[in-house]
Amino acid sequence: MRKNNTASAPAASYVDIMEKNHMEIPWHDYADADSHVVISQAGLIEKASVIGRVGLIMLSCGTGAWRVRTSMNRLSKELGVTCTVDVGLMSISFNCFDGKDCVSQSLSIANTGVNTSKLYRMEQFVDSFPTMEVKLTGEEIHKRLDEIEEIHGLYSPVKLGFAAALACSAFTFLLSGGPVEMILAFIAAGIGNFVRTKLIKHHYTLFLNIAAAISAACLVYALLLKLSEVCFGISSFHEAGYICSMLFIIPGFPFITSGIDLAKLDLRSGLERLTYAIIIVLVATMFAWIMALLLKLKPVDFAAMNIDPLLHMFLRIITSFCGVFGFSIMFNSAIPIAATAALIGAAANTLRLELIDFTQMPSAEAAFIGALTAGLLASIIKRNHGYPRISITVPSIVIMVPGLYLYRAIYNLGIMSLNESVSWFAAAIMIIAALPLGLIFARILTDRTFRYCT
Repeated sequence: MRKNNTASAPAASYVDIMEKNHMEIPWHDYADADSHVVISQAGLIEKASVIGRVGLIMLSCGTGAWRVRTSMNRLSKELGVTCTVDVGLMSISFNCFDGKDCVSQSLSIANTGVNTSKLYRMEQFVDSFPTMEVKLTGEEIHKRLDEIEEIHGLYSPVKLGFAAALACSAFTFLLSGGPVEMILAFIAAGIGNFVRTKLIKHHYTLFLNIAAAISAACLVYALLLKLSEVCFGISSFHEAGYICSMLFIIPGFPFITSGIDLAKLDLRSGLERLTYAIIIVLVATMFAWIMALLLKLKPVDFAAMNIDPLLHMFLRIITSFCGVFGFSIMFNSAIPIAATAALIGAAANTLRLELIDFTQMPSAEAAFIGALTAGLLASIIKRNHGYPRISITVPSIVIMVPGLYLYRAIYNLGIMSLNESVSWFAAAIMIIAALPLGLIFARILTDRTFRYCT
């Protein structure tokens, strides 16, 4: 009997451990809770645990490989350790050696996402490490990292739904939609992103999150449009806005950070992030296409609006601000950071659109200038306020990502209109390539540490 109990205990504990596909790392086991030895005098394993955990938390925030490696290198120098790092989308492999011993670790996160509030706290932690944390013990540092790691979403699913509603409604106007499309997209996008955030909160898989959110947004838009036709006599021509109700799913952060990583020849991270972004786009557009066929929706052009050019520019400034602000909130930015990104986006995106309208400049070239402008403005603000550059640059240009073009490309591919599909794909790819290029060259011009390959 005793033998059976002994045998069943390990089996039960094994099942408990394996409930999570990614096992949790017992960080505090690497530090002696009773030790009064500061981290700079601790053993290599304890130092490596701090360095690795900082890199892993930075990676979980959605930032690129260059920033993760830079942060780990700064801590390594303060602790008298040489560190070599290989960063991917969801994993880090690194070696720490001090001339006597060597520690190799491979760490991974369970899921990827964007959390600019946590990223801001981590950058503050890394900046203050030489003067504050380096004087603490390993256990005390891990407790501080526990506090930062517990920073989850600042906003509830309802608030994130409103943020997506605001962003997509503004997006609708910027894509030439009218008041009817803006209202319907506001409601549909809000419900779609609410569904998505609730599923993310319960740790459902990526494909299910996308499929459910896109399907919900399309269905709500179609139902509201039909209800508007019956109750208010609104024309079905306003169906064009259903595309805008799904644009909250745009993977702006991985798209842009993949370009930055590739620029620094971090090929593993860059290609993995690009693949992740392409997966999101493909799944989203495929389900949007399926829903469009089921609901008999077509991506027709918006009705032309006759607006005075000066008034149009003013409205573009307002809607660009609202759109970027909404996306920033979706990226878990605090209000001051979101407002700062929105101001940059209002200037950069309005400049882009005005260049297209008044100079007949190609969309890709205008996107490059808009992204370059956003990057230059972000560099100025970073010097004065210290906000993470990526937290204000990426949200400010997400609104420039051609989600409409990508959807129309997939839609036309699905109905075998290949010439139309290739045309939309080509236009989308040119703009998508131009956006990170604009940020990269802004960074090259303003950041001497990014300018060199060392």
